[in-house]
Amino acid sequence: MLIEWLKFKVAPERREEFIDNDAEIWTPVIASSPGFLGKEVWINPTEPTEVIMVIRWATCEQWKSFPQELLDRTEEKFAQAMGKSYQMLESLEYQVRKFPSTHP
Repeated sequence: MLIEWLKFKVAPERREEFIDNDAEIWTPVIASSPGFLGKEVWINPTEPTEVIMVIRWATCEQWKSFPQELLDRTEEKFAQAMGKSYQMLESLEYQVRKFPSTHP
């Protein structure tokens, strides 16, 4: 499993709009991609400008096979909705080496 970690700085007064637009614009696009396992949005209760996206992919290959043209088109649509109210600060990838036990 691969984790895509995205950290954003968002104008605090537009944080909820950012999260809503992400759910409306980005999530359906990536959710239909092969290998997509899920996505979480984390907010920092002490830093209202910080939003973290944690996206789980089955494999690195499936994540990397996301079409660049679709990525660009989706980002353009999102940027039109949000303007200059956000900035991506970090884009990282992690591999999950150990999975939690599903047995009691």
